Amino acid sequence: MKVAVVGATGMVGEVMLKVLAERNFPITELLVVASERSVGKKLTFQGKEHTLIGLETAVAAKPDIAIFSAGGDTSLEWAPKFAAVGTTVIDNSSAWRMDSTKKLVVPEINATELTKDDKIIANPNCSTIQMVLALSSLHKTYKMKRVVVSTYQSVSGTGVKAVQQLENEIAGIQGEMAYPYPIGKNALPHCDVFLDNGYTKEEMKLAREPQKIFNDRSFSVTATAVRIPTAGGHSESVNVEFENDFELSEVRRLLSETPGIVVQDNTDTNTYPMPIYAHGKDDVFVGRIRRDETQPNTLNMWIVADNLRKGAATNAVQIAEYLVQNQLV
Repeated sequence: MKVAVVGATGMVGEVMLKVLAERNFPITELLVVASERSVGKKLTFQGKEHTLIGLETAVAAKPDIAIFSAGGDTSLEWAPKFAAVGTTVIDNSSAWRMDSTKKLVVPEINATELTKDDKIIANPNCSTIQMVLALSSLHKTYKMKRVVVSTYQSVSGTGVKAVQQLENEIAGIQGEMAYPYPIGKNALPHCDVFLDNGYTKEEMKLAREPQKIFNDRSFSVTATAVRIPTAGGHSESVNVEFENDFELSEVRRLLSETPGIVVQDNTDTNTYPMPIYAHGKDDVFVGRIRRDETQPNTLNMWIVADNLRKGAATNAVQIAEYLVQNQLV
């Protein structure tokens, strides 16, 4: 199994390599791919030194799988070139997510839709992944009508420049700014760029991607995405209205039986999900489960996950695992 990791030196790329190693993904040959300025540099994977190569060299090598985390423009240009030589691309950018000819996959929910013909597979937005995983079994059982989500997203979702800004502010150092304002001791209601409708791109991803993943447009999602000064881990306050009523005990049971979900919900012991405990883990944590007392059939939840792992790298590797296990590559 010849595997290429495109964007291997980025924040997500580094985590992808870590997850591939941890999960013992069956790699016979690893290609670590980066921008031209990094070509020729060295990178260590499972104790072995690898030389970073460029995209043209990687395409010529015809890998079985290429996992991309190198930005939308790179994916739009290069994913089709890999696909043309028979490589299956799993892309972590937003480039292909809403393309009607491409699958948008969270393995626990819709991996069974994948076939050998799917040569470019989209990895959903990090905030979307943790939300839909928590909602999947509840939607099947009670049928969602409307979701209102407010996110509390870490600076790692922006990238290394934003992490450095936060670290500089904590240390009292003047440095390069990833955001238009300080992020330390602050909250920015501004994730990604603003669109003509007043929402950000991040908020519209949260609105549109779940409908595609569930293959269901009968429910709606409205979102407010906020950046907060945490180094890693995204949190979400989710209010979901169902067509059918529910019992909280049954909701907790359904969530606890959902693969990839850990329920942390005991107010007597102050047990609830927090980014500090989600760090480095692949699970999605759900707590603060309670009925919305202002209207019928409506639930409140608090959902937390490591955005670099299940929100990006782990989900992509799980897609690759499914492809291998089902002989689709």
